[in-house]
Formats: sequence, C-alpha cells, structure tokens
Amino acid sequence: MERIAALPRPELLQVADAVARDKGIDRDEVLEAMEQAIQKAGRSKYGHEHDIRAHIDRKTGEIQLARYIEVVEEIENEATQQTLKQVLRKNPGAQVGDFLVDPLPPIDFGRIAAQTAKQVIVQKVRDAERQRQFNEYKDRVGEISNGLVKRVEFGNVIVDLGRAEALLRRDELIPRETFRTGDRVRAYIYDVRQEARGPQIFLSRTHPVFMAKLFAQEVPEIYDGIIEIKAVARDPGSRAKIAVLSHDSSIDPVGACVGMRGSRVQAVVAELQGEKIDIIQWSPDVATFVVNALAPAEVTKVVLDEEAGRIEVVVPDDQLSLAIGRRGQNVRLASQLTQWNIDILTEAEESERRTEEFRSRSNMFIQALDVDDVIAHLLVTEGFSSVEEVAYVPQEDLAEIEGFDENVADELQTRARTFLAEQDERYDQMRKDMGVEDAMAGIEGLAPAMLVKLGDKGIKTLDDLGDLASDELIDIVGKDALNEDEANAVIMAARAHWFEGEG
Repeated sequence: MERIAALPRPELLQVADAVARDKGIDRDEVLEAMEQAIQKAGRSKYGHEHDIRAHIDRKTGEIQLARYIEVVEEIENEATQQTLKQVLRKNPGAQVGDFLVDPLPPIDFGRIAAQTAKQVIVQKVRDAERQRQFNEYKDRVGEISNGLVKRVEFGNVIVDLGRAEALLRRDELIPRETFRTGDRVRAYIYDVRQEARGPQIFLSRTHPVFMAKLFAQEVPEIYDGIIEIKAVARDPGSRAKIAVLSHDSSIDPVGACVGMRGSRVQAVVAELQGEKIDIIQWSPDVATFVVNALAPAEVTKVVLDEEAGRIEVVVPDDQLSLAIGRRGQNVRLASQLTQWNIDILTEAEESERRTEEFRSRSNMFIQALDVDDVIAHLLVTEGFSSVEEVAYVPQEDLAEIEGFDENVADELQTRARTFLAEQDERYDQMRKDMGVEDAMAGIEGLAPAMLVKLGDKGIKTLDDLGDLASDELIDIVGKDALNEDEANAVIMAARAHWFEGEG
C-alpha cells in the first residue's frame, strides 16, 4: 500500500474492497480517503498553492489527477484563479464560476509521499470506522452487551464488543471485582457520545438498570411485560432491592422473579458477584410500599408527611437494628427505592415523643386560653395542635367534644381570638422597633410573626424582600408558614413597585 500509484488499476479497487470489508465501512469512504491521499501527494509535488484534485474511477480503478482553475471576475489567488478575459481566448464558451480542468500526468510516489498518503488513508479509514461505531451504538444505549476484556489500564477495563471498543471505568465496576485480558464481561451500555478522540461507548456494572435488564433476561414474564420492574436500588456488590408489579393477578411477581428453588434470582446474584437481592412487591399505596421495602424488618406504624416528602416508621424495639441495617444500608436502600425520606423510631421512642408532644401542647393551651388541664387534654386528644385551629374551626366541631357545649365552645373561641390578636399586636410592635417598614406589613400573606423573623434577618424593606428567592423566604419564615406558591406571590407583591409606571 506504500506505492499506490504503481498498483495495477483493478488492484486499487480490490484493496478498497478489502479495507471496507475488514473495517465494516462503506467502500466509497475508503476510495474517497485514497483520493485525498493522492491529492495531498500531488500538491506536495506540484505545489501546495495549486488546487490539485484526484479521482479514482469506481469501475476501472484508474487514477485521474488534474489541476483546477476557477474562472472569476477579479483574481484573489493567482495559483487557483483566472479572469474571464484571460480564459476566453482559449475557451470561448467559458463563464464566471466555471472551472478549467488541466490534466496532470500520474505521479510516481516517492517514499515520503507514499508514507504521507498511507497516513491520510489510515486516518480517514479510522474516522469512518469511528463514525460507523457511533451510528451503530448510539441507538443501543440501555442494552446489555457482551464482550471480551482487551486490556486493563489503571483499573479501567477496555472491552472489545466485536465491532467496537467500549470503556468500563473503575467506578462503574462492582467493588473488589477484577478482570484480566481475555475475560468475558457482561455490562450495561449507559452512554454513547462523540468526544474529541472519537466516539466513546461507556459501560457500567453498577447501574441499577443493569440489574433490571439481567432480571429481564432470566424472567420471561418480565420480558413479556406481564411483570413490571417499578424501581431498583443498589449498593453494588453488597445488597439491592427491586420492586416488582404483576399485571396478571394469577401470577405472583416475587415468586416468578425468585424462580424454582431460587434459580432465577441466583443467576442474577452470580453475575453480580454475590450481591444479596431483596425482591419486593410494589404497591401504589406509599405506606404499604415503604413497609414492604423495609423487609425483613417488621413495621408497626407508619406516619406520612406528604408536603415534606418524609415518612415516619415505627418498629418494635428488637427490630430497630434490622430495619436500619448494617451501616444504615437497609433504610438507605428502602429510601432510594421508594423515593421517600424514611425516619425510623422504636415503639419506646415514639411513645416518649407522643407523651412529650401531648404535654407541651396541653401546656400551650393552658397558658394561651387560661383553661385547666382537663380541657387542655381534651383539646389535644381531639387533635387540636394550635391556638389558630381552636379560633377558626367551625364552632360545632368544638361543641361536639365530649363534656363541651355551645357555651364552652364559644368561650374557647373568644379566648383564642383574643390571644391571637394580642400576640399580633406584640409582634407588630416588635416589627416596628426593628425598623421593618409599614409597607411590608401591607403585603397579603405575611403575618406579624413572619415580619419579626424577616426583620431579625435584616429584611426590612420591600426591596430587601423583593431580592429574596422563594426558597430563601421559606427558610426564614418556616416551611409551615408558607408554601412555594405563597412565597412566590409574596415576593412578586414586594417587587410590584419596581414596575410602576412601565407600559
């Protein structure tokens, strides 16, 4: 291949065919690379300033080399252009924009020219091969691929997939997993992207979807869509949880994934270097799903806080370590699986906390409403947690409490409203003493207590408030005081004066 021009013409096509077959790229791309190489060698011989072009006949393999001269009105480059006036003497029918083709004799490649041509061809073929790899694998993201370890560099594994090379980075390997050259490896294609050094195919053995795909290979019901994998959480090489749902009521999704005597799950465990897998039944009910996800621990009670995205789980005292797991692994995986923050309490801790809450709320009602502990206890027992609730619930809700009547309910609401009014007056005075301007107090949605918290943080003018982001405002006044929409409305109201007079 060093002396391309000296090859018999059909042999040039045979070389192109062989390279195209070997590299799996288009024959025309190889021939175009050869043409560019001959072009480059031609310019080296006749001068780089000339527009030298080469063409290989696709049927005979004949090489045609020619110098091209463009017909222009005004010359910018004398080596590649001539004016229409100069050209018309030889070519009466020429027009601006035409090219004059001046055939050149076939060049005999010198050693340097042949080497240059070879480098151009090799580079162009390599580029075409990489593009082919990218086109072939860009649609295979999300699949499992099998390959052979080609080499290991600094812990990163280069995998030969047959028609492409892929990279299995060290942080995508299961801990304590080692590969040697020639080992067979199965991994998940999680990304294919163009980089400066060409297309790169990235593999992973730690990705949660890798486990899901392995189950799909082992469990026909998953492949057929009868069983759906709803969520996967992994601590690679150690433990995993997978939530499954059956679309056919006659098929148990957990049993189908486990297989006869555990044969199906064991096949996945073996591929993942002994990773323990908990297979869990998915449920649309969050509480049920969380209880299932914390298996094998038993759960006695679940309390949801949907706004905060948290869930409180109460377990028997002897189940606490099992629910949390070694180094918090069980609760961490359950949290990843369910997408909820999980707090675990023992029955004793929950009882102690409930007692403390009952005591503190009762004391709050005793002081705010000036009532005895019997009435305060009744209010807490009925679910009242703030003076605002007592003040503004429908009066019949209070009157229905055992031992209360309309007169008691009316008196309690009067006392509650009086307490809140006095409290607001105190907060309003504190706000004024802090220098928080009156315009702030005129914004709907900002209670006097919130204005005091804002003043404490140096937010004293409409401009100060308008400069805040909604999450900053919520952090200052408290999540219980404002939600995101309310916070945005307050901030927009504070900014309103910025736009007065516009339009």
